[in-house]
Amino acid sequence: MKKLPKIGICTSQIEITKVSSQGFWLLLQNEELFLSFENFPWFKDVTIKELCEVEWPSENHIYWPNLDIDLSIDSIKDPAAFPLKYKS
Repeated sequence: MKKLPKIGICTSQIEITKVSSQGFWLLLQNEELFLSFENFPWFKDVTIKELCEVEWPSENHIYWPNLDIDLSIDSIKDPAAFPLKYKS
């Protein structure tokens, strides 16, 4: 039996689905995660265009190249386990 070639590629493995004044929702394949601006303040003043330019380079790593922001999926799912640290 001849194997058929794969047609097309999945283009929506990661995308921003909603944005509110409180944060935004990130769809990773079949899982939707909420990132609040309280827990992830780096995103509060970015444009929608900047927010939507997101990559998923590895299984547990999300990257916004134009913002130079890297996050682990674990830190999104449990922000309390990864408290923000600020050094002046």
